[in-house]
Amino acid sequence: MELHGKHIVITGGAGGIGRALVERFTREGARAIVVADADLEGARAVAAEFGATARKFDAGLESDVTGLIDFATEANGPIDVYFSNAGVGGPAAGPETPDGEWDRLWRIHVMSHVWASRILVPRMTEAGGGYLVNTSSAAGLLIQPSAMAYTVTKHAAVSVAEWLSMTYHHNGIRVSCVCPQAVQTRLLDEAMGQSSGASEVVAAAGVLQPADVAEAVVEGMRAERLLILPHKDVAERMVLRATDHEAWLASVRTLVEGGAAR
Repeated sequence: MELHGKHIVITGGAGGIGRALVERFTREGARAIVVADADLEGARAVAAEFGATARKFDAGLESDVTGLIDFATEANGPIDVYFSNAGVGGPAAGPETPDGEWDRLWRIHVMSHVWASRILVPRMTEAGGGYLVNTSSAAGLLIQPSAMAYTVTKHAAVSVAEWLSMTYHHNGIRVSCVCPQAVQTRLLDEAMGQSSGASEVVAAAGVLQPADVAEAVVEGMRAERLLILPHKDVAERMVLRATDHEAWLASVRTLVEGGAAR
């Protein structure tokens, strides 16, 4: 899809990857952009900088997803691209992660995509097409050794995107799932603070800037690829996981046993 002239909604748009997406889509000539974020002042600042519209938004609330879609549609007409980018890091913990945290990450990383598609799939089908994008993580394709709930919910986010693409492609609806590794954002800073071994994981992955991810997104959306992988080595690790699962697990255990997890 070419983004020129499109109406685009971006959640988690006040900073990091979201802000970079707003900037990049503006350069592509988007007709209208709505910047949604829990940080309303941050969203307003980004919107003011790029001529967009701001909206306060909690990705963990179905009512906020519904309200955002209605707000954007009333302001700018039908939504061409809904970019479900909002996410949280979650605790560096395993099964001891409290149920409340599991529920919070599940709602933000999984149900927010489901709620949006529940409304937008019928509307986009009637309009002859549209584009749904969600931001998952390389952890959704591989694993994040230090964070069980984050890994599980990001895997589920990838499955949501795959299912939507498989089921509604013939309706003209395109779907992409963005799966970066380490990106220089607030979430990375939080992860580094939580896990004593996070620096080893980050060093192995390499850190990209948000603008690098936004560039990969534009390229991936032009090609209408399901998986958008800003870190090129993720595909190689996916091949290893698929062809020699034990060798892949052994490589991850090396990080864990070396103190890279916690």
